[in-house]
Amino acid sequence: MTTGVGGSTPEAELAGMRPMRDGIVPIDDTERLRRIEQAQRLMHEQGVQALYLDVSTNLFYFTGIRLRPSERLHGAIIPANGDIVYLSPAFEEPKTRELIHFGSDVRCWEEHEDPTALVIDTLRSLGHSSGTLAIDPMTPFFTVDGLRRAGNAFALVNGAAITGACRVQKTPAEIALIQRAMTITLEVHKAAARIMQEGITTTEVLAFLQQAHVKLGATLTGSGIVLFGEPTAYPHGVPYPQTLRQGDMVLIDVGAEIEGYRSDITRSYVFGEPSARQRQIWELEKSAQLAAFAAAKPGAPCEAVDAAARAVIEAAGFGPGYATPGLPHRTGHGIGLDVHEEAYIVKGNRTPLAPGMCFSNEPMICIYGEFGVRLEDHIYMTQSGANWFTQPCRSVDDPFGYDS
Repeated sequence: MTTGVGGSTPEAELAGMRPMRDGIVPIDDTERLRRIEQAQRLMHEQGVQALYLDVSTNLFYFTGIRLRPSERLHGAIIPANGDIVYLSPAFEEPKTRELIHFGSDVRCWEEHEDPTALVIDTLRSLGHSSGTLAIDPMTPFFTVDGLRRAGNAFALVNGAAITGACRVQKTPAEIALIQRAMTITLEVHKAAARIMQEGITTTEVLAFLQQAHVKLGATLTGSGIVLFGEPTAYPHGVPYPQTLRQGDMVLIDVGAEIEGYRSDITRSYVFGEPSARQRQIWELEKSAQLAAFAAAKPGAPCEAVDAAARAVIEAAGFGPGYATPGLPHRTGHGIGLDVHEEAYIVKGNRTPLAPGMCFSNEPMICIYGEFGVRLEDHIYMTQSGANWFTQPCRSVDDPFGYDS
C-alpha cells in the first residue's frame, strides 16, 4: 500500500484540524499606492493617459476593493497624473465610499444613464479631450463596446501591458501570502490521501477538500478536481463521479486563497500497490518536473522551462509536442490573485524569468484509456535562482515523504 494513503476518515481528519492563520500580514495601502505609482510610470512610458479598472482582480490589486461582476459598471480610473477616481452606480455610492481605502473622488451614474459615457466624461474632466485609454483586460466586451462608442476621440488599448507588468513580479509580502495558501493546501492534500478507502466517491472527496480548507482558515475559490482510475488522464476532469477501487491512480488538483492570494497543488498517487506501468509513468512525470525546475534560471526565457520538461517526456517516447500519449498542454502558468495569470510557461513565451515571478510546474503525462499523472508544485524566482513553495513528491511509494 502506498505510504500515507488510507487509514483514516474524514471525520477524524477534520476533528484534528486547527486554523493556520497565525502571522498572516495582509497587503497594506502603502503597497497599493506603490502599485499605482508603478502603473503611472508605465503609462508615461507607453503614452497612455489613463487606465480603466473594471470589477476584477486588477481592481483589487490596486485598490483593495473586491466586488462581484455584474452588468452594472463599477470600477476606477487611474490617471497617468493625479489621484485615482472611483466609478459607481449612484445607489451604490455609500457602499463604495465604505469600501475605498484611499482617495475620495467617486463619480456616479444613474440607472437610466450610460455608464461608459461617465468614464469618458471623467477623462475629459481630468484634462484629456483625446489620447489613449488602457482597458483592464478583464473588462467585459459590452463595456469596451460602450467605451468605443462614447469615447471615439480616444484610442483604446489592452491594459495588460500595465496591469500584467505590475503584477508579474511579486513582492515579498505577496510571496508570503501565496506561501501560506500553498502550505495549507498541502496539508489538505495529505489529509485527503489519508481518507482514501475503497468505495469512496470523488464527490465525497471534493466535499472533504472544501471542509478541510475552511477548517484550516483558507477561503474557498472552487471545488477542485478529484479523479480516480482512467479519468485521471483528462487534465480538467470528466463530467461524472467515480468510485475508488484498488489499483486506481488518484489525481487531486485543488487550491484556496489567503487574503486573495491563491494556492494550486496537484498530487497523483496509487490507491494500493503501483503497477509497473504506473510506476514508470509516475517516475517519468517527476523527472520532467525536476528538469523544468532545473531550467528555471534568472534571465532564462519562460519557454525554456517548458522545453526542458517536454524533452524528458519526448525522450521516453511520448509526444512529440502536444500529441498524446504525452504532455498536451503548457508546463505551467503564473499564480497570484488569479490561479492562472502571467507569466505562462509555454513555447513562444520569451519573457525572461525575473525575481518575484511565481508559476506552476506541472508537465502532466496523459495516456487516454489508461490513466494520467500530474505533479504540480509552484516556483518563485529570486536573484539567485528558483525556489519551491512546496517540496515535490518524494516517490511513487511515499508521495508525501513520511518515511525518513
